[in-house]
Amino acid sequence: MSAQDYFGIKDKVSVVTGAASGIGLATAELLAEVGSKVIMLDINEEGGQRAASNLLEKAYKVEFIRCDVTSKNDCIDVKKYIEKNYGSVDVLFNNAGVIRRKSVVDLEESDWDLVIDVSLKGAYLLSKYLIPLMEANGGSIINTGSGWGLKGGDKAAAYCAAKAGVVNLTKAMAIDHGPQNIRVNCICPGDTDTPLLRSEAKQLNLQEDAFLASSAVGRPLERIGTPRDIAKGVLFLASDLSAWVTGTHLTVDGGGLA
Repeated sequence: MSAQDYFGIKDKVSVVTGAASGIGLATAELLAEVGSKVIMLDINEEGGQRAASNLLEKAYKVEFIRCDVTSKNDCIDVKKYIEKNYGSVDVLFNNAGVIRRKSVVDLEESDWDLVIDVSLKGAYLLSKYLIPLMEANGGSIINTGSGWGLKGGDKAAAYCAAKAGVVNLTKAMAIDHGPQNIRVNCICPGDTDTPLLRSEAKQLNLQEDAFLASSAVGRPLERIGTPRDIAKGVLFLASDLSAWVTGTHLTVDGGGLA
């Protein structure tokens, strides 16, 4: 049995949001490595097209579609495209997210809405329209939570609220869609070297390298994560290796919460 066959997603259709960079891109690449056909979604069209082109050069089966996950019409268009060209979906990774490092006092309502909408509404909308394409054959949905969805963090009120919502949304979805053999789980990364984490340094007016170094302090593994670290956890939850795992969260944080 080849490594691709071992994971059980060879030639299956995977959808990844926030796929232009960071964890989304790393996951799209890893899923493609094990033989999945990957549809990469992101609001960043230029970055998404560039990322997909790089993966196509490696002979991976990927394509990019611009999608604002907070837009009902965009999500419906993605559903129609997949239904027409692929027929079904086997893996959905609801990964898109943004962060605003502010307390509730300092946070503008527009920032609150953006953070909640991208993480929570985005997961709701794509799941709403793609689950019907999973029902015939079953599938796996992975939502991106956070360590800060399990505990609080400073100056990140909207993000903590959104990610806590994602954790419990995952459980509710697992209950509702288990009878269709659709598994729903949550990946909860710790600080990971992504454009999102680096943007936090700017928001907090901190020097980037010092901020990244401080993010590793106190972790038993003494480093921050790489996007590939998180992608490996997503692959586990997407694959047959987790065939009896649903309604739970997987914390991948170098032991930070320990």
